[in-house]
Amino acid sequence: MLQLQRKASITLYKSHIKGFTYIGVLAAIIVMGAILGATIEVWHTSLQREKERELLFVGNQFRLAIWHYYRDGKAYPVTLEDLLKDPRQPAIKRYLRKIYHDPITGGTEWGLVLGDHGEIIGVHSLSENQPIKTAGFSAANKSFEDAEKYSDWVFSYQVQQSSARAAKLHITDPQWSDPKWSKVK
Repeated sequence: MLQLQRKASITLYKSHIKGFTYIGVLAAIIVMGAILGATIEVWHTSLQREKERELLFVGNQFRLAIWHYYRDGKAYPVTLEDLLKDPRQPAIKRYLRKIYHDPITGGTEWGLVLGDHGEIIGVHSLSENQPIKTAGFSAANKSFEDAEKYSDWVFSYQVQQSSARAAKLHITDPQWSDPKWSKVK
């Protein structure tokens, strides 16, 4: 009888250990899930910030290309393809190597900012998502501060037409208006 009681006690002890092990494994899974969720959130934010940096680079490339196109012929491009090969020039003149993809949407479609005569004076992303970056922009992109969506980030070049002298003084390469480039010039 004593031996039977001892066996029952050992069996009961083993079943309690199994229950505690099960609870321990569940707790470990919950902790790992929370850590994984936080890691994914940090990774997503990092990825979004990288896409924003790429959008700023690509948008400024479009702005520079439009500026160079205007500088060479005192007219804005009618299509984005005009920036790939200037139809006004007898020789091949390229202002962009390719039409960049919008890093936020992943597509090749861009929102176009059109002038009075249907010419392209700027581009913007078609994304309606809210940007992470809301401050600390370069001088050329100061208007992006506190923008509510990426489509508010408009990369354009316009000539001020108040007077011939003022227009001449205002036309500067947008790249050099960024303080980090002022040392290179």
